[in-house]
Amino acid sequence: MPERTEALGEQGAAEYGTAELPHDSAALIAWLTQLVRSHENGTLAELRRAGEPTNAQIRAGWFGGEKHRELFERASFLFAVYHQGRSVPSYGFDSLGGAARRIGTGKEWGPANPGAVRLVSRVVASRRVPWRHLQHVVTRLRSLDKAPPRWDQLIEDLVKWEDRSARVAYNWSVDFYAPDQRRGK
Repeated sequence: MPERTEALGEQGAAEYGTAELPHDSAALIAWLTQLVRSHENGTLAELRRAGEPTNAQIRAGWFGGEKHRELFERASFLFAVYHQGRSVPSYGFDSLGGAARRIGTGKEWGPANPGAVRLVSRVVASRRVPWRHLQHVVTRLRSLDKAPPRWDQLIEDLVKWEDRSARVAYNWSVDFYAPDQRRGK
């Protein structure tokens, strides 16, 4: 571990300790959006590749620190899936539950759409991070040309997923089923 102490400097090593480097979701999103802006399609394709870790996946994992490396690699996969073929990055908005309200067709959107309800139910019922279902949400939003969830918030929520006191799944459900503000107008 002496390399890490040297890289951080004495003050950084004292501040963060040598056992664990902090994660930085904002820096990951900055890097990913720059890949989209600069049309680094090969690197984005590497992030979507399954199997042996690619250079791009490993680089994305660095932003997760020691503890959240794999989570950051997988979150960058979701980002790359959404941005496949796009030349302008989307930072997204809302939580995943709020973003899922944008799933649907015709007059049936969000809680009025049975497919969206089933998808959100699968996501929030999972005790572990439901990667496959998250991919379905992101893919659905992409296919509908709807904004994704706010990427940095999504990552922070996933970091806290198994912390019951954070109530991430519950908060996503609340956001998904929130009353439509336009009804009162």
